[in-house]
Amino acid sequence: MSNLIEEKVTSVHHWTDNLFTFTTTRSPTFRYENGHFTMIGLMVEGKPLLRAYSVASPNYNEELEFFSIKVPNGPLTSRLQHLKVGDGVLVGKKASGTLVVDNLTPGKRLYLLSTGTGLAPFMSLIRDPAVYEKYETVVLTHTCRTVGELAYQQLITEELPNDEFLGEEVKAKLRYYPTVTREHYKTQGRITDLITSGKLAADLGLPELNAEEDRVMLCGSPEMLTDTQALLEARGFTMGRASAPGTFVIEKAFVGSAED
Repeated sequence: MSNLIEEKVTSVHHWTDNLFTFTTTRSPTFRYENGHFTMIGLMVEGKPLLRAYSVASPNYNEELEFFSIKVPNGPLTSRLQHLKVGDGVLVGKKASGTLVVDNLTPGKRLYLLSTGTGLAPFMSLIRDPAVYEKYETVVLTHTCRTVGELAYQQLITEELPNDEFLGEEVKAKLRYYPTVTREHYKTQGRITDLITSGKLAADLGLPELNAEEDRVMLCGSPEMLTDTQALLEARGFTMGRASAPGTFVIEKAFVGSAED
């Protein structure tokens, strides 16, 4: 238990029957980079039950925020979904991960490609002033099955552009591209198909995705990660890591919708 801190739940928001967000207190000793994940969990039968979760809140916030799926019989999420304000949650003292801008070589545009709860690390990155200093354009895509699962839309489209500190940068540089696969919506389809067909670039009025100018971060379902990695490598992108920055990075430690 020396590697865990017990934090208290400060808010809970249920987006749909299977998605929710909760915030907790934050120990002054907990440090992380935007895009990092940590272990969180609960005590179950006298033992800590932990899973990896990306931190959705930017690293200057006084609270921690997590975005989770609800798995009916999942060992952890079946319990987490019943959290109430004041409940205790275990948070690992150490954060890590590959979805940090230092793992990418310099470029003009940053693409943050997510599915489901894979949006979480990018919610911290789009609230990071350093990201806007490094890139001319930041594109955030979020692909879900249904419109109701497109969490954080109001924050992205209304609150951030009017933020006292980040608003001007967000208005000038952030491009938000939500897509849905199982319902009618203004943009439909898997992100790999939208890239391959050229629709993503056409809709955004940007050049086709290319390794010379673009940098990419991936977080989402295992299928999306595999397919998008293959697509990027076919276009000459190279995977980056802390010891050798590249033109795209992928977070495999984040369990996303397969958390349980």
